[in-house]
Amino acid sequence: MTDSIRWQKSSFSGSGDGNACVELAATPTTIHLRESDAPATALTTSPTPLTHLLRAIRTGNHPQHP
Repeated sequence: MTDSIRWQKSSFSGSGDGNACVELAATPTTIHLRESDAPATALTTSPTPLTHLLRAIRTGNHPQHP
């Protein structure tokens, strides 16, 4: 991952500079997600699968684990 991408902190993380927040960066074809307390570890996906995941979470239409 390059240093040229611009990370944005989640608005749900509050206004402080603490290390308990989710950050997101987007490039033309990829979405990058990381936790601010572990910035070297990031998940990557494309917009379509992330949209499906978020929609399933919002609607409660996702598999449940026992």
